[in-house]
This record gives sequence, C-alpha cells and structure tokens, in this order.
Amino acid sequence: MEPVTDSTLIETPDISGAYPRLSQAQIELLSRAGTRRDTSAGEVLIYEGHIDADFFVILQGKVLVVEGLHADGEGQPAGPGRGTRILEVHGPGRFLGELGLVEGQPAFVSAVVAEAGEVLHISGDDLRRMVLTDATVGETILRAYLQRRILLISAGAGIRIVGSRFSRDTLRLLDFAAANRLPHRLVDLEDDEQAQAILDRAGILASDLPAVVLNASHVLKNPSNAELALALGLRAVKEHSASYDLMVIGAGPAGLAAAVYAASDGLSVVLKEGHAIGGQAGTSPRIENFLGFPSGISGGELTERAIMQARKFKVQVNVGCQAHSITLRDGEFRAEFDESGPASSRAALLATGVHYRRLPVPRLEEYEGISVFYAATVHEARLCGTHPVAVVGGGNSAGQAALFLSGMGTQVRLVVRGEDLRADMSGYLADRIEEHPGVEVLLGANIVGLVGSDTLERIVVDLNATGEQRSFPSRYLFIFIGAKPHTEWLQDTLALDDHGFVLTGADLEDLPAGFSHLGRRRLPLETSVPGMFVAGDVRHGSVKRVTAAAGEGSTAVAMIHEHLRLLRDGPSGARQ
Repeated sequence: MEPVTDSTLIETPDISGAYPRLSQAQIELLSRAGTRRDTSAGEVLIYEGHIDADFFVILQGKVLVVEGLHADGEGQPAGPGRGTRILEVHGPGRFLGELGLVEGQPAFVSAVVAEAGEVLHISGDDLRRMVLTDATVGETILRAYLQRRILLISAGAGIRIVGSRFSRDTLRLLDFAAANRLPHRLVDLEDDEQAQAILDRAGILASDLPAVVLNASHVLKNPSNAELALALGLRAVKEHSASYDLMVIGAGPAGLAAAVYAASDGLSVVLKEGHAIGGQAGTSPRIENFLGFPSGISGGELTERAIMQARKFKVQVNVGCQAHSITLRDGEFRAEFDESGPASSRAALLATGVHYRRLPVPRLEEYEGISVFYAATVHEARLCGTHPVAVVGGGNSAGQAALFLSGMGTQVRLVVRGEDLRADMSGYLADRIEEHPGVEVLLGANIVGLVGSDTLERIVVDLNATGEQRSFPSRYLFIFIGAKPHTEWLQDTLALDDHGFVLTGADLEDLPAGFSHLGRRRLPLETSVPGMFVAGDVRHGSVKRVTAAAGEGSTAVAMIHEHLRLLRDGPSGARQ
C-alpha cells in the first residue's frame, strides 16, 4: 500500500451521493444502538472477506478504505499485500461499509484507521434492523450503499477471479458475478502482471484454475456457481429441513414480488433462483416506467431493494439452485435442484422467466462471453471503453442498452430488423435514441457475419433497404432479440403452449380432474396442477414488462391464500 501522506488523507469527494455526512441528529439516533470508542492509527476496522463485519461512524480522525489488506491466522493485521490500493478516504460524520453489510455478504474491501480518533461502533445485526425499519437514517445509508456498490464494480474492486479469459469456466464465473452485481475483477493469466504473484501467494496450481480469491486466506478453486453463491452470502441454507407454505422458483420481478407479499402476509416462503436475482430486469441500466420512480430506477437497484424486503420478512433466499423437477404428492410439492437439497411446500409459484435468443450467425459461440453479451451492465460497459459496439434488437431492452452504452462514451450502432423503430419499442425510448448523437440506427438490417481472430473486430450487416452488405467495426456485440421460456424441465409436469409457455386459467379449456376435490374452478394464474401458480414472462399471454411481472407476482399471492385456505378448511362454502 502506498505510504500515507497529507495528500493521501484528503477526503474522497461525495460526487454521486455515495459518501454523505450524517447529521448530528442521525448520529444521536444511531448512538442508541452502538457504543463510542477510541481508535488508533493502523487499526483495521473491517477486513475484506469477513462476513460478519460491523458498522462504524467516524466521529474523529480519518479512515482509509483499501483493497488487498488481509489478516493472519490469529486475525491480527498482517500488513498490506502486494497490489493493495487506497480506494476512499473518510473523515468525521461519514460511515463505513457498503451494500454487502445489509445483505449478509462478506466485506469486499477493508477499512484501516489512518488518523487516530473515535468511532461509533454498531453490530451488523443492529445496523440491518435500523436500515430496514427506520427511514430517518436507513434511507440515507441504503442510498449510499447502493451507489457504493456501483462504484466498487466500476473500479474493479472486490473478489478476484483468476483465470484465462478464453476459459469457459472463467467466463461462467465472471457472468455469475456480474449478473448478481458482485464487485469483482478478472486477473487474466494472459496479460495481468499480478496473476502469477497471486497464484504463488495463495498456493494455487494451474490445475485449480480458474480460482476465486475472496481474501488472502480464502480461495475457491474452480467453484460451481452454487459454491460461489454460498461463500458470498447468496444462499441462506444448504438443505431445507421443514416444509414451507410457499415455494417460489425464479427470482425475477414476478418471483420477488410474490415472495415479499406472501412473506409480509405471514406465510413461510422459500425463494430459489438458478442463476441471478433480478433476472433480465436486474441487468437493465434504467427502467423509466416503473410506478413511483419518475426519474427511473436501474434494474440493479430495484432488485437490491426488493431482496432486502424479502429478507426483512424472513424469506429463505437461495441462489445457484437450478430446478430440474417438481411433483405434487400427498398434498405437498417437492422440488429437486442441482447442487442443493430438495424443498417442500403446500403451494408453488413458478416465475422462471425466459432464455435469451441467439443470433443464427456463424462463429457466434466463439465470441460469447468474450465479445458477445446478452446484458449491458456496468461490468460490460467497463470492458467496452471507447471501442465501437453494436446492439441488435428492436425492443425496449435493446433501446435501453444502446442509450446506456452511448452514455458511457461508447459509439453504438443499433441494428433493427424491422423498418419502424416504434413497432416494438416504447415511444419515449425511440425519441431519445433518434436524438442521441452517439447512437446510429440501422433499420431493416440483419447481422449475417462476424469477423475477428480471438475477439470480434467487425460485423457484416445485410441492409434490406438497399440490398447490399456492409461491414462495420465492432469490438463488442450486444444481443436483445427476444427469449424463449425456461420450461424444458416442466414438459411432463404442466400444460404448455406450442412455444413452451405455461398455460393458466381460462387458457386451459377443460377443468382437470385434479380440481374436483377442491370444490372450485381453476384460479386465473393457476396452472394445470392445483396449487401450482405461474407469473411473469414464462406465462402464456403475459405482458413482457417488468411492471406487469411484478403485478402478476403480487396478484398471485391472493390466489395462493385462497388455495391454502381451502386446503386448511375444506371445500365447504367455496366459491363456485
């Protein structure tokens, strides 16, 4: 770590609202849950990689936020490791920590006292309680923490994924970390000078790669997504010992809404997600038509706020659990998951969303994860830099991605198959794209070829209007051309339409015999199996919008209550 000097101790400016100074009234409120104590220069308040970090308000003195600091086996400071760098400097009135502190994740950075003083020390549990229940101070902390997470990701701080950028497992781990908005960076074996030093220091062999370095003493060797989720606090339990009132499979907007509303009503809920909390919505740079957010909200922030609500109401959240079967037996649903024990419940909600469609272009697979992406987040934007990129698609997701990337200083070509930008895109988005100097729109166009060696260099576009093919420079390609439902595992379980979407309510013409003993008709969001409901993009006839998915998830809860009531009380007096 660089020597601490007067210039080093200049406070990090609060440009984006990530480092607010608490008022005296807020500090006094927090003091009721904590204790004041003196600090000494060099004292480490937070160690990266530790999952039980506490919360600190600086009252006197200054504190450095650094990455690369680690502890020895006794938990005493072992000094900065090679590559340690100072990220932030904070003085009186400011507080430490970031989003992981309220979400039960390990600390992604360390905090070291640079100038002796005094702090207010509050346990992590007490801090989480205050953030979730006291708006006076909780919203200030939460807004700052959400912004700090974005800054950490942008700075490439956090866990280190050590491996080759050409390795499928390396790309899998990078995708999992990015999709779940985890601070991380790639330490690339091909061109990162620190790679070998990290391998030597951690005792990592070539056969162990890729590896995930949480801190100097905690290294995961080619972990599965489930193992990484468990280490990073994205899974509440390994096994489920009891049955739940409701099992929600899929943690996009529909699944999150259902879990929050059901748990807030007093139901016991388990939420299982195969890949990333938030689904496609979690990767959206800005959602501008969600009720209550007139200036828009990023999909990441919407997701983080929702998952904190879910945990507030005691939802058991488990990520990295891919469902592969669900059956109804003796009045209970039992679902089996990859790399996770089974879970049982009295009612089930499927909100598994959809898969991204791929372009039928030769060599596409060679570039996927390297130059071709299906989401435009801060992570991908950082990779793009000032290189030219192409976005293909004519819907809202493609439009939002084009605006986001161009706003980061990247020159963007939006390739649209249709002749009218407004055919599948909201008018407000189309207007902004047409007015943006950093976005060139190619209408009536199809990508027919990809050119490059190890990475993409150019795209070949067929322009229907002129009948010619043109080649455009493009270092990265973002694909948003729709999706297909994730229902392969349900083929023999539920009634599906010809495209694989789940049929519900009136779309199922005949009343299945399985409903006769309940003394009621099928409910609008109920599938062909009694007590199994579906919401969001995976449902036949659904409106493919974030707001609609959240609405369906919350609406389904009322139907689930009715189903559980009939299971408890019997069909007497049931609605016909």
